[in-house]
Amino acid sequence: QVQLVESGGGLVQAGGSLRLSCAASGRTFSSYAMGWFRQAPGKEREFVAAITRSSGRTYYAYYADSVKGRFTISRDNAKNTVYLQMNSLKPEDTAVYTCAAAQRWTYASENRNEFDYWGQGTQVTVSS
Repeated sequence: QVQLVESGGGLVQAGGSLRLSCAASGRTFSSYAMGWFRQAPGKEREFVAAITRSSGRTYYAYYADSVKGRFTISRDNAKNTVYLQMNSLKPEDTAVYTCAAAQRWTYASENRNEFDYWGQGTQVTVSS
């Protein structure tokens, strides 16, 4: 069982930056791939980014086209935390952002069904 708690959301102007954090419980954090999803009002939950579990000291990240080049996902296994650095934010990035953990994630898959555990989410609002 993994429990996930997000933080770092808030209100920011267009062009600004935010860093989201997701703290995980449990001793096996490093064995999970981690992802971020978002859901805007009236829309389906959509994939944002994910990062593999460790392969030696190497991790591989994958991004949705809508955030590629602006967002960066990273993880710190010593702190059981995954981050989402969001730069050049746009009003269309406004959503509830939720982190998720997957025991088996297929690299480049945006399928939310591959993720087993979910946090409660944190609101990100980007004003124009």
